[in-house]
Amino acid sequence: MLRALDIRDMLLIDRLELEFRPGLNVLTGETGAGKSILLDCLGFVLGWRGRAELVRKGADQGEVTAVFDLPAGHPAHAVLAEAGIEAGDELLLRRVNARDGRKTAWINDRRVSGDVLRQLSATLVELHGQHDDGGLLNARGHRALLDAFAGHDGLMAAVRKAWAARSAVARKLDAARMQLQAVKGEEDFLRHAVAELDKLDPQPGEEAELDSRRRTMQAAEKIRADVARALQALGPEGAEGAMRDADRWLQGAAEKVEGQLEPTLSALDRALIELGEAASGVERLLDALSFDPGALEDCEERLFALRGLARKHGVTAEALPALAGDLRARLAALDAGEDGIAALEAEAAAAGAAYDRAAAELSAARRDAAVRLDRAMATELAPLKLDRAVFETRIGPGDPGPEGSDAVAFTVATNPGAPAGPLDRIASGGELSRFLLALKVVLARGSDTLTLIFDEIDRGVGGATADAVGRRLATLAGTAQVLVVTHSPQVAARGGHHFRVAKSVEDGMTTSRVAALAEAERVDEIARMIAGAEVTEAARAAARDLLKG
Repeated sequence: MLRALDIRDMLLIDRLELEFRPGLNVLTGETGAGKSILLDCLGFVLGWRGRAELVRKGADQGEVTAVFDLPAGHPAHAVLAEAGIEAGDELLLRRVNARDGRKTAWINDRRVSGDVLRQLSATLVELHGQHDDGGLLNARGHRALLDAFAGHDGLMAAVRKAWAARSAVARKLDAARMQLQAVKGEEDFLRHAVAELDKLDPQPGEEAELDSRRRTMQAAEKIRADVARALQALGPEGAEGAMRDADRWLQGAAEKVEGQLEPTLSALDRALIELGEAASGVERLLDALSFDPGALEDCEERLFALRGLARKHGVTAEALPALAGDLRARLAALDAGEDGIAALEAEAAAAGAAYDRAAAELSAARRDAAVRLDRAMATELAPLKLDRAVFETRIGPGDPGPEGSDAVAFTVATNPGAPAGPLDRIASGGELSRFLLALKVVLARGSDTLTLIFDEIDRGVGGATADAVGRRLATLAGTAQVLVVTHSPQVAARGGHHFRVAKSVEDGMTTSRVAALAEAERVDEIARMIAGAEVTEAARAAARDLLKG
Protein backbone atom coordinates (compact mmCIF):
# COMPACT_ATOMS: atom_id res chain seq x y z
CA MET A 1 0.00 0.00 0.00
CA LEU A 2 1.23 3.51 -0.86
CA ARG A 3 1.31 5.31 2.47
CA ALA A 4 3.02 8.61 1.72
CA LEU A 5 4.28 10.70 -1.19
CA ASP A 6 6.68 13.61 -0.70
CA ILE A 7 7.40 15.85 -3.72
CA ARG A 8 9.87 18.74 -3.86
CA ASP A 9 10.53 21.07 -6.80
CA MET A 10 8.93 18.92 -9.47
CA LEU A 11 7.04 20.59 -12.36
CA LEU A 12 4.45 22.91 -10.75
CA ILE A 13 4.92 21.55 -7.21
CA ASP A 14 7.33 23.27 -4.84
CA ARG A 15 6.66 21.18 -1.73
CA LEU A 16 3.95 18.61 -1.19
CA GLU A 17 3.44 15.94 1.46
CA LEU A 18 0.55 13.50 1.01
CA GLU A 19 -0.62 10.63 3.17
CA PHE A 20 -2.81 7.99 1.54
CA ARG A 21 -5.09 5.48 3.23
CA PRO A 22 -6.44 2.04 2.46
CA GLY A 23 -9.58 1.92 0.32
CA LEU A 24 -10.65 4.36 -2.37
CA ASN A 25 -8.60 7.58 -2.58
CA VAL A 26 -9.99 10.14 -5.07
CA LEU A 27 -8.21 13.15 -6.55
CA THR A 28 -10.29 15.89 -8.09
CA GLY A 29 -9.72 19.39 -9.41
CA GLU A 30 -10.31 21.60 -12.40
CA THR A 31 -8.80 20.69 -15.75
CA GLY A 32 -5.14 21.75 -15.79
CA ALA A 33 -4.90 21.98 -12.01
CA GLY A 34 -2.07 19.42 -11.96
CA LYS A 35 -3.70 16.07 -11.19
CA SER A 36 -1.62 14.34 -13.84
CA ILE A 37 1.50 15.87 -12.29
CA LEU A 38 0.99 13.70 -9.22
CA LEU A 39 0.97 10.61 -11.41
CA ASP A 40 4.05 11.86 -13.25
CA CYS A 41 5.87 12.28 -9.95
CA LEU A 42 4.78 8.88 -8.67
CA GLY A 43 5.86 7.33 -11.96
CA PHE A 44 9.21 9.10 -11.68
CA VAL A 45 10.02 7.65 -8.26
CA LEU A 46 8.93 4.20 -9.52
CA GLY A 47 11.34 4.41 -12.44
CA TRP A 48 8.72 4.79 -15.16
CA ARG A 49 9.70 6.56 -18.35
CA GLY A 50 7.83 9.84 -18.66
CA ARG A 51 8.46 13.53 -19.20
CA ALA A 52 12.01 14.61 -19.91
CA GLU A 53 11.79 17.95 -18.07
CA LEU A 54 10.58 17.45 -14.50
CA VAL A 55 12.58 19.91 -12.36
CA ARG A 56 10.64 22.96 -11.22
CA LYS A 57 11.77 26.20 -12.86
CA GLY A 58 14.46 27.91 -10.81
CA ALA A 59 15.37 24.78 -8.76
CA ASP A 60 18.67 22.91 -9.00
CA GLN A 61 17.01 19.54 -8.63
CA GLY A 62 13.68 17.85 -8.02
CA GLU A 63 13.06 15.00 -5.62
CA VAL A 64 10.27 12.50 -4.96
CA THR A 65 10.00 10.12 -2.00
CA ALA A 66 7.40 7.36 -1.74
CA VAL A 67 6.73 5.18 1.30
CA PHE A 68 4.99 1.81 0.95
CA ASP A 69 3.78 -0.63 3.57
CA LEU A 70 5.28 -4.01 2.77
CA PRO A 71 3.70 -6.97 4.61
CA ALA A 72 5.43 -10.33 4.87
CA GLY A 73 5.03 -12.41 1.74
CA HIS A 74 4.66 -9.38 -0.55
CA PRO A 75 6.12 -10.07 -4.05
CA ALA A 76 8.38 -7.03 -3.66
CA HIS A 77 10.50 -8.96 -1.15
CA ALA A 78 11.72 -11.30 -3.91
CA VAL A 79 12.85 -8.36 -6.08
CA LEU A 80 14.60 -6.74 -3.13
CA ALA A 81 16.32 -9.98 -2.16
CA GLU A 82 17.65 -10.43 -5.69
CA ALA A 83 19.00 -6.88 -5.58
CA GLY A 84 20.64 -7.59 -2.22
CA ILE A 85 18.48 -5.09 -0.32
CA GLU A 86 17.13 -5.80 3.13
CA ALA A 87 13.55 -4.75 3.79
CA GLY A 88 11.19 -4.90 6.72
CA ASP A 89 7.54 -3.90 6.75
CA GLU A 90 8.30 -0.44 5.29
CA LEU A 91 9.77 0.40 1.89
CA LEU A 92 11.20 3.85 1.15
CA LEU A 93 11.90 4.89 -2.45
CA ARG A 94 13.69 8.16 -3.24
CA ARG A 95 14.70 9.52 -6.63
CA VAL A 96 16.38 12.80 -7.53
CA ASN A 97 16.35 14.55 -10.91
CA ALA A 98 19.17 17.07 -11.40
CA ARG A 99 18.78 20.12 -13.61
CA ASP A 100 21.16 18.58 -16.19
CA GLY A 101 18.90 15.51 -16.50
CA ARG A 102 20.90 13.11 -14.32
CA LYS A 103 18.69 10.84 -12.23
CA THR A 104 19.73 9.04 -9.03
CA ALA A 105 17.60 6.58 -7.07
CA TRP A 106 17.72 4.92 -3.65
CA ILE A 107 15.75 2.08 -2.07
CA ASN A 108 15.95 2.14 1.73
CA ASP A 109 19.04 4.38 1.39
CA ARG A 110 20.70 1.87 -0.97
CA ARG A 111 21.54 3.36 -4.36
CA VAL A 112 19.92 1.44 -7.25
CA SER A 113 19.42 1.60 -11.00
CA GLY A 114 16.24 2.56 -12.80
CA ASP A 115 15.83 -1.06 -13.92
CA VAL A 116 15.60 -2.23 -10.31
CA LEU A 117 13.01 0.47 -9.60
CA ARG A 118 10.91 -0.66 -12.56
CA GLN A 119 11.09 -4.31 -11.52
CA LEU A 120 9.99 -3.30 -8.03
CA SER A 121 7.21 -1.02 -9.26
CA ALA A 122 5.54 -3.92 -11.09
CA THR A 123 4.90 -5.50 -7.68
CA LEU A 124 3.69 -2.26 -6.06
CA VAL A 125 1.52 -0.28 -8.46
CA GLU A 126 -0.74 -0.96 -11.45
CA LEU A 127 -1.86 1.96 -13.64
CA HIS A 128 -5.02 1.92 -15.76
CA GLY A 129 -6.14 4.65 -18.07
CA GLN A 130 -7.18 5.48 -21.60
CA HIS A 131 -3.61 5.42 -22.83
CA ASP A 132 -2.52 2.43 -20.79
CA ASP A 133 -0.37 0.25 -23.09
CA GLY A 134 0.47 -2.38 -20.49
CA GLY A 135 -1.34 -4.30 -17.78
CA LEU A 136 -4.70 -5.53 -19.00
CA LEU A 137 -4.08 -4.28 -22.54
CA ASN A 138 -0.91 -6.32 -22.91
CA ALA A 139 -2.02 -9.48 -24.73
CA ARG A 140 1.11 -11.29 -23.57
CA GLY A 141 -0.26 -11.24 -20.03
CA HIS A 142 -3.82 -12.35 -20.79
CA ARG A 143 -3.07 -16.03 -20.25
CA ALA A 144 -1.69 -15.34 -16.78
CA LEU A 145 -4.76 -13.21 -15.97
CA LEU A 146 -7.10 -16.02 -17.06
CA ASP A 147 -5.15 -18.50 -14.95
CA ALA A 148 -5.36 -16.21 -11.92
CA PHE A 149 -9.12 -15.89 -12.44
CA ALA A 150 -9.49 -19.68 -12.79
CA GLY A 151 -7.35 -20.47 -9.76
CA HIS A 152 -6.17 -23.82 -11.15
CA ASP A 153 -2.77 -23.67 -9.44
CA GLY A 154 -2.55 -27.47 -9.18
CA LEU A 155 -2.91 -27.92 -12.94
CA MET A 156 -0.32 -25.21 -13.55
CA ALA A 157 2.13 -26.94 -11.21
CA ALA A 158 1.57 -30.27 -13.01
CA VAL A 159 2.24 -28.66 -16.40
CA ARG A 160 5.41 -26.96 -15.15
CA LYS A 161 6.66 -30.25 -13.71
CA ALA A 162 5.89 -32.14 -16.94
CA TRP A 163 7.58 -29.42 -19.01
CA ALA A 164 10.69 -29.56 -16.80
CA ALA A 165 10.86 -33.35 -17.22
CA ARG A 166 10.35 -33.07 -20.98
CA SER A 167 13.00 -30.35 -21.27
CA ALA A 168 15.51 -32.32 -19.20
CA VAL A 169 15.27 -35.48 -21.31
CA ALA A 170 15.31 -33.37 -24.50
CA ARG A 171 18.60 -31.81 -23.38
CA LYS A 172 20.02 -35.27 -22.64
CA LEU A 173 18.90 -36.54 -26.04
CA ASP A 174 20.38 -33.53 -27.85
CA ALA A 175 23.67 -33.94 -26.00
CA ALA A 176 23.78 -37.66 -26.80
CA ARG A 177 23.05 -37.02 -30.47
CA MET A 178 25.71 -34.33 -30.67
CA GLN A 179 28.22 -36.62 -28.97
CA LEU A 180 27.32 -39.50 -31.27
CA GLN A 181 27.56 -37.27 -34.33
CA ALA A 182 30.96 -36.03 -33.24
CA VAL A 183 32.17 -39.58 -32.71
CA LYS A 184 30.68 -40.74 -36.02
CA GLY A 185 32.78 -38.13 -37.77
CA GLU A 186 35.92 -39.93 -36.61
CA GLU A 187 34.61 -43.51 -36.86
CA ASP A 188 37.00 -44.52 -39.67
CA PHE A 189 39.94 -43.04 -37.78
CA LEU A 190 38.92 -44.76 -34.55
CA ARG A 191 38.53 -48.17 -36.10
CA HIS A 192 41.85 -47.92 -37.96
CA ALA A 193 43.72 -46.51 -34.96
CA VAL A 194 42.36 -49.12 -32.53
CA ALA A 195 43.19 -51.94 -34.94
CA GLU A 196 46.73 -50.57 -35.37
CA LEU A 197 47.25 -50.20 -31.64
CA ASP A 198 45.75 -53.61 -30.88
CA LYS A 199 48.10 -55.19 -33.43
CA LEU A 200 51.17 -53.54 -31.93
CA ASP A 201 49.88 -53.96 -28.35
CA PRO A 202 52.25 -51.48 -26.65
CA GLN A 203 53.02 -52.17 -22.99
CA PRO A 204 53.91 -49.76 -20.18
CA GLY A 205 57.70 -49.27 -19.90
CA GLU A 206 58.34 -51.27 -23.08
CA GLU A 207 60.13 -48.50 -24.97
CA ALA A 208 62.73 -47.97 -22.23
CA GLU A 209 63.37 -51.71 -21.99
CA LEU A 210 63.75 -52.09 -25.76
CA ASP A 211 66.06 -49.08 -25.97
CA SER A 212 68.32 -50.53 -23.26
CA ARG A 213 68.46 -53.94 -24.97
CA ARG A 214 69.22 -52.34 -28.31
CA ARG A 215 72.11 -50.32 -26.93
CA THR A 216 73.49 -53.40 -25.18
CA MET A 217 73.35 -55.52 -28.33
CA GLN A 218 74.89 -52.75 -30.43
CA ALA A 219 77.82 -52.59 -28.03
CA ALA A 220 78.12 -56.37 -27.59
CA GLU A 221 80.29 -57.13 -30.65
CA LYS A 222 82.73 -54.42 -29.73
CA ILE A 223 83.26 -55.52 -26.10
CA ARG A 224 82.77 -59.28 -26.40
CA ALA A 225 86.38 -59.90 -27.57
CA ASP A 226 87.81 -57.88 -24.70
CA VAL A 227 85.62 -59.76 -22.24
CA ALA A 228 86.73 -63.12 -23.72
CA ARG A 229 90.41 -62.16 -23.42
CA ALA A 230 89.78 -61.05 -19.83
CA LEU A 231 88.19 -64.42 -19.06
CA GLN A 232 91.17 -66.20 -20.58
CA ALA A 233 93.56 -64.08 -18.52
CA LEU A 234 91.66 -64.97 -15.36
CA GLY A 235 91.28 -68.68 -16.15
CA PRO A 236 93.53 -71.79 -15.81
CA GLU A 237 95.81 -70.60 -18.59
CA GLY A 238 96.18 -67.24 -17.00
CA ALA A 239 96.07 -65.87 -13.48
CA GLU A 240 94.27 -68.85 -11.98
CA GLY A 241 96.87 -71.32 -13.35
CA ALA A 242 99.79 -69.20 -12.15
CA MET A 243 98.29 -68.80 -8.70
CA ARG A 244 97.65 -72.51 -8.37
CA ASP A 245 101.28 -73.24 -9.40
CA ALA A 246 102.44 -70.78 -6.79
CA ASP A 247 100.26 -72.44 -4.19
CA ARG A 248 101.63 -75.87 -5.04
CA TRP A 249 105.22 -74.67 -4.82
CA LEU A 250 104.63 -72.88 -1.55
CA GLN A 251 102.86 -75.89 -0.04
CA GLY A 252 105.99 -78.00 -0.70
CA ALA A 253 108.21 -75.38 0.91
CA ALA A 254 105.98 -74.81 3.91
CA GLU A 255 107.04 -78.03 5.66
CA LYS A 256 110.62 -76.89 5.70
CA VAL A 257 110.10 -73.37 7.10
CA GLU A 258 108.13 -74.41 10.21
CA GLY A 259 104.83 -72.45 9.61
CA GLN A 260 106.28 -69.21 8.32
CA LEU A 261 104.20 -69.48 5.08
CA GLU A 262 100.82 -70.07 6.76
CA PRO A 263 99.62 -66.46 6.45
CA THR A 264 100.78 -66.34 2.85
CA LEU A 265 99.00 -69.55 1.95
CA SER A 266 95.78 -68.32 3.61
CA ALA A 267 95.91 -65.08 1.64
CA LEU A 268 96.52 -67.05 -1.54
CA ASP A 269 93.46 -69.22 -0.84
CA ARG A 270 91.31 -66.15 -0.43
CA ALA A 271 92.69 -64.65 -3.60
CA LEU A 272 91.86 -67.83 -5.51
CA ILE A 273 88.25 -67.65 -4.21
CA GLU A 274 87.87 -63.96 -5.25
CA LEU A 275 89.48 -64.72 -8.60
CA GLY A 276 86.97 -67.53 -9.16
CA GLU A 277 84.04 -65.20 -8.42
CA ALA A 278 85.47 -62.58 -10.82
CA ALA A 279 85.84 -65.18 -13.55
CA SER A 280 82.23 -66.34 -13.00
CA GLY A 281 80.97 -62.77 -13.43
CA VAL A 282 82.94 -62.37 -16.62
CA GLU A 283 81.51 -65.70 -17.87
CA ARG A 284 77.96 -64.51 -17.17
CA LEU A 285 78.59 -61.26 -19.05
CA LEU A 286 80.07 -63.20 -21.93
CA ASP A 287 76.94 -65.35 -22.04
CA ALA A 288 74.77 -62.22 -22.01
CA LEU A 289 76.76 -60.81 -24.91
CA SER A 290 76.01 -63.89 -26.90
CA PHE A 291 72.76 -63.33 -28.95
CA ASP A 292 71.11 -64.36 -32.14
CA PRO A 293 72.11 -61.84 -34.83
CA GLY A 294 68.39 -61.48 -35.72
CA ALA A 295 67.49 -60.41 -32.18
CA LEU A 296 68.97 -56.94 -32.69
CA GLU A 297 66.97 -56.50 -35.89
CA ASP A 298 63.75 -57.62 -34.11
CA CYS A 299 64.41 -55.28 -31.17
CA GLU A 300 65.05 -52.32 -33.44
CA GLU A 301 61.99 -53.04 -35.57
CA ARG A 302 59.73 -53.14 -32.49
CA LEU A 303 61.28 -50.02 -30.99
CA PHE A 304 60.97 -48.05 -34.23
CA ALA A 305 57.36 -49.20 -34.65
CA LEU A 306 56.47 -47.92 -31.15
CA ARG A 307 58.16 -44.58 -31.74
CA GLY A 308 56.63 -44.15 -35.18
CA LEU A 309 53.10 -44.79 -33.89
CA ALA A 310 53.70 -42.38 -31.01
CA ARG A 311 54.75 -39.63 -33.46
CA LYS A 312 51.68 -40.34 -35.59
CA HIS A 313 49.35 -39.71 -32.62
CA GLY A 314 51.38 -36.86 -31.16
CA VAL A 315 52.15 -38.62 -27.87
CA THR A 316 55.14 -40.26 -26.24
CA ALA A 317 55.69 -43.98 -26.71
CA GLU A 318 55.07 -44.38 -22.99
CA ALA A 319 51.57 -42.88 -23.45
CA LEU A 320 50.53 -45.32 -26.18
CA PRO A 321 48.88 -47.88 -23.84
CA ALA A 322 46.71 -45.14 -22.28
CA LEU A 323 45.84 -43.77 -25.73
CA ALA A 324 44.81 -47.22 -26.84
CA GLY A 325 42.46 -47.51 -23.86
CA ASP A 326 40.89 -44.11 -24.56
CA LEU A 327 40.32 -44.85 -28.24
CA ARG A 328 38.83 -48.24 -27.43
CA ALA A 329 36.39 -46.54 -25.00
CA ARG A 330 35.34 -44.00 -27.65
CA LEU A 331 34.83 -46.73 -30.18
CA ALA A 332 32.74 -48.67 -27.65
CA ALA A 333 30.64 -45.54 -27.04
CA LEU A 334 30.11 -45.25 -30.78
CA ASP A 335 29.03 -48.86 -31.05
CA ALA A 336 26.69 -48.47 -28.05
CA GLY A 337 25.55 -44.97 -29.02
CA GLU A 338 22.68 -46.00 -31.27
CA ASP A 339 21.19 -48.13 -28.50
CA GLY A 340 21.54 -45.22 -26.05
CA ILE A 341 19.89 -42.82 -28.50
CA ALA A 342 16.99 -45.22 -28.97
CA ALA A 343 16.48 -45.46 -25.20
CA LEU A 344 16.56 -41.67 -24.79
CA GLU A 345 14.15 -41.22 -27.70
CA ALA A 346 11.70 -43.56 -25.99
CA GLU A 347 12.12 -41.61 -22.73
CA ALA A 348 11.59 -38.33 -24.57
CA ALA A 349 8.45 -39.64 -26.24
CA ALA A 350 7.05 -40.70 -22.86
CA ALA A 351 7.89 -37.30 -21.30
CA GLY A 352 6.33 -35.52 -24.28
CA ALA A 353 3.15 -37.56 -23.99
CA ALA A 354 2.94 -36.80 -20.25
CA TYR A 355 3.35 -33.08 -20.97
CA ASP A 356 0.71 -33.19 -23.71
CA ARG A 357 -1.75 -34.82 -21.31
CA ALA A 358 -1.09 -32.23 -18.58
CA ALA A 359 -1.27 -29.35 -21.09
CA ALA A 360 -4.52 -30.73 -22.56
CA GLU A 361 -6.07 -30.91 -19.10
CA LEU A 362 -4.98 -27.33 -18.43
CA SER A 363 -6.37 -26.23 -21.80
CA ALA A 364 -9.74 -27.75 -20.96
CA ALA A 365 -9.75 -25.95 -17.61
CA ARG A 366 -8.85 -22.69 -19.35
CA ARG A 367 -11.74 -23.07 -21.79
CA ASP A 368 -14.12 -23.61 -18.90
CA ALA A 369 -12.65 -20.61 -17.08
CA ALA A 370 -12.96 -18.51 -20.26
CA VAL A 371 -16.71 -19.20 -20.37
CA ARG A 372 -17.04 -18.14 -16.73
CA LEU A 373 -14.95 -15.03 -17.31
CA ASP A 374 -17.03 -13.99 -20.33
CA ARG A 375 -20.24 -14.43 -18.33
CA ALA A 376 -18.84 -12.41 -15.44
CA MET A 377 -17.79 -9.66 -17.85
CA ALA A 378 -21.26 -9.56 -19.41
CA THR A 379 -22.69 -9.01 -15.93
CA GLU A 380 -20.26 -6.15 -15.27
CA LEU A 381 -20.62 -4.45 -18.65
CA ALA A 382 -24.39 -3.97 -18.52
CA PRO A 383 -24.43 -1.42 -15.67
CA LEU A 384 -21.58 0.42 -17.39
CA LYS A 385 -23.82 1.06 -20.43
CA LEU A 386 -21.92 -1.51 -22.48
CA ASP A 387 -24.73 -4.06 -22.53
CA ARG A 388 -24.55 -4.31 -26.34
CA ALA A 389 -20.83 -5.06 -26.25
CA VAL A 390 -19.52 -8.60 -26.33
CA PHE A 391 -16.38 -9.57 -24.42
CA GLU A 392 -14.80 -12.84 -25.51
CA THR A 393 -11.78 -14.73 -24.25
CA ARG A 394 -10.21 -16.47 -27.20
CA ILE A 395 -8.02 -19.52 -26.70
CA GLY A 396 -5.96 -20.93 -29.54
CA PRO A 397 -2.85 -23.00 -30.06
CA GLY A 398 0.40 -21.46 -28.87
CA ASP A 399 4.00 -22.45 -28.48
CA PRO A 400 4.42 -25.19 -25.85
CA GLY A 401 6.11 -24.06 -22.67
CA PRO A 402 6.05 -24.32 -18.89
CA GLU A 403 2.67 -22.52 -18.82
CA GLY A 404 1.04 -24.85 -21.33
CA SER A 405 0.45 -24.64 -25.07
CA ASP A 406 -2.37 -22.10 -25.32
CA ALA A 407 -2.47 -18.56 -26.67
CA VAL A 408 -5.03 -16.41 -24.82
CA ALA A 409 -6.39 -13.04 -25.94
CA PHE A 410 -9.17 -10.82 -24.62
CA THR A 411 -11.29 -9.38 -27.45
CA VAL A 412 -14.36 -7.17 -27.67
CA ALA A 413 -17.05 -6.27 -30.17
CA THR A 414 -18.69 -2.99 -29.19
CA ASN A 415 -21.74 -3.31 -31.43
CA PRO A 416 -23.86 -6.27 -32.63
CA GLY A 417 -22.53 -7.66 -35.88
CA ALA A 418 -19.25 -5.76 -35.59
CA PRO A 419 -16.04 -7.77 -35.77
CA ALA A 420 -14.28 -8.53 -32.52
CA GLY A 421 -10.72 -7.41 -31.93
CA PRO A 422 -8.17 -6.41 -29.29
CA LEU A 423 -9.41 -4.09 -26.54
CA ASP A 424 -7.20 -1.15 -27.41
CA ARG A 425 -8.06 -1.25 -31.14
CA ILE A 426 -11.83 -1.70 -30.98
CA ALA A 427 -12.97 0.36 -28.00
CA SER A 428 -13.14 4.15 -27.97
CA GLY A 429 -11.52 6.11 -25.14
CA GLY A 430 -14.55 6.10 -22.84
CA GLU A 431 -15.46 2.53 -23.72
CA LEU A 432 -11.92 1.33 -23.14
CA SER A 433 -11.87 2.83 -19.65
CA ARG A 434 -15.07 1.02 -18.73
CA PHE A 435 -13.88 -2.26 -20.25
CA LEU A 436 -10.70 -2.03 -18.21
CA LEU A 437 -12.63 -1.29 -15.04
CA ALA A 438 -15.04 -4.20 -15.58
CA LEU A 439 -12.16 -6.53 -16.35
CA LYS A 440 -10.24 -5.41 -13.29
CA VAL A 441 -13.28 -5.97 -11.05
CA VAL A 442 -13.73 -9.50 -12.42
CA LEU A 443 -9.99 -10.22 -12.14
CA ALA A 444 -9.63 -8.65 -8.69
CA ARG A 445 -8.30 -11.93 -7.19
CA GLY A 446 -4.71 -11.36 -6.08
CA SER A 447 -4.81 -7.54 -6.38
CA ASP A 448 -4.54 -6.97 -2.64
CA THR A 449 -0.76 -6.57 -2.93
CA LEU A 450 -1.04 -3.78 -5.53
CA THR A 451 -2.01 -0.14 -5.38
CA LEU A 452 -4.41 0.31 -8.31
CA ILE A 453 -4.38 3.70 -10.05
CA PHE A 454 -7.13 4.75 -12.46
CA ASP A 455 -6.44 7.92 -14.44
CA GLU A 456 -9.72 9.56 -15.57
CA ILE A 457 -11.21 6.15 -16.23
CA ASP A 458 -14.67 7.74 -16.08
CA ARG A 459 -14.05 10.21 -18.91
CA GLY A 460 -16.94 10.45 -21.35
CA VAL A 461 -19.56 8.96 -19.03
CA GLY A 462 -22.05 10.44 -16.64
CA GLY A 463 -25.26 9.83 -14.75
CA ALA A 464 -26.06 6.21 -13.96
CA THR A 465 -22.97 5.02 -15.84
CA ALA A 466 -20.68 7.21 -13.77
CA ASP A 467 -22.43 5.96 -10.65
CA ALA A 468 -21.81 2.37 -11.77
CA VAL A 469 -18.13 3.21 -12.33
CA GLY A 470 -17.90 4.64 -8.83
CA ARG A 471 -19.57 1.62 -7.27
CA ARG A 472 -17.18 -0.75 -9.01
CA LEU A 473 -14.18 1.28 -7.96
CA ALA A 474 -15.47 1.10 -4.39
CA THR A 475 -15.83 -2.68 -4.78
CA LEU A 476 -12.21 -2.93 -5.87
CA ALA A 477 -11.16 -0.74 -2.96
CA GLY A 478 -12.62 -3.32 -0.60
CA THR A 479 -9.67 -5.64 -1.30
CA ALA A 480 -6.97 -3.24 -2.53
CA GLN A 481 -5.85 0.35 -2.22
CA VAL A 482 -7.26 2.35 -5.15
CA LEU A 483 -6.25 5.83 -6.33
CA VAL A 484 -8.49 7.43 -8.93
CA VAL A 485 -8.14 10.75 -10.76
CA THR A 486 -11.69 11.77 -11.68
CA HIS A 487 -13.90 14.56 -13.01
CA SER A 488 -17.08 12.67 -12.10
CA PRO A 489 -18.96 13.74 -8.94
CA GLN A 490 -20.58 10.30 -8.77
CA VAL A 491 -17.14 8.66 -8.60
CA ALA A 492 -15.72 11.25 -6.19
CA ALA A 493 -18.62 10.70 -3.81
CA ARG A 494 -17.67 7.01 -3.49
CA GLY A 495 -14.22 7.85 -2.20
CA GLY A 496 -13.21 7.03 1.31
CA HIS A 497 -10.53 9.73 1.18
CA HIS A 498 -10.75 12.85 -0.98
CA PHE A 499 -7.90 15.11 -2.20
CA ARG A 500 -8.40 18.33 -4.15
CA VAL A 501 -5.77 19.59 -6.59
CA ALA A 502 -5.74 23.34 -7.22
CA LYS A 503 -3.47 25.67 -9.14
CA SER A 504 -2.56 29.20 -8.09
CA VAL A 505 -0.20 31.96 -9.20
CA GLU A 506 1.99 33.66 -6.58
CA ASP A 507 4.61 36.28 -7.47
CA GLY A 508 4.35 35.29 -11.12
CA MET A 509 5.01 31.59 -10.33
CA THR A 510 2.34 28.94 -10.99
CA THR A 511 2.05 26.35 -8.24
CA SER A 512 -0.12 23.27 -7.75
CA ARG A 513 -1.39 22.42 -4.28
CA VAL A 514 -3.07 19.29 -3.00
CA ALA A 515 -5.24 19.25 0.10
CA ALA A 516 -7.03 16.45 1.94
CA LEU A 517 -10.67 17.44 2.31
CA ALA A 518 -12.84 17.25 5.41
CA GLU A 519 -16.50 16.28 5.05
CA ALA A 520 -17.79 19.85 4.60
CA GLU A 521 -15.06 20.60 2.08
CA ARG A 522 -15.98 17.48 0.16
CA VAL A 523 -19.55 18.79 -0.21
CA ASP A 524 -18.27 22.03 -1.75
CA GLU A 525 -15.83 20.22 -4.08
CA ILE A 526 -18.44 17.76 -5.34
CA ALA A 527 -20.91 20.64 -5.72
CA ARG A 528 -18.31 22.45 -7.86
CA MET A 529 -17.96 19.31 -9.99
CA ILE A 530 -21.76 19.31 -10.45
CA ALA A 531 -22.43 23.00 -11.00
CA GLY A 532 -19.18 24.39 -12.36
CA ALA A 533 -17.64 27.71 -11.37
CA GLU A 534 -20.69 28.99 -9.45
CA VAL A 535 -21.62 26.62 -6.61
CA THR A 536 -25.32 26.82 -5.73
CA GLU A 537 -27.24 25.47 -2.77
CA ALA A 538 -28.98 23.08 -5.13
CA ALA A 539 -25.57 21.76 -6.16
CA ARG A 540 -24.60 21.38 -2.51
CA ALA A 541 -27.80 19.46 -1.83
CA ALA A 542 -27.09 17.19 -4.79
CA ALA A 543 -23.55 16.67 -3.45
CA ARG A 544 -24.88 15.67 -0.04
CA ASP A 545 -27.23 13.18 -1.67
CA LEU A 546 -24.33 11.65 -3.62
CA LEU A 547 -22.23 11.39 -0.46
CA LYS A 548 -25.05 9.59 1.31
CA GLY A 549 -24.83 6.96 -1.40
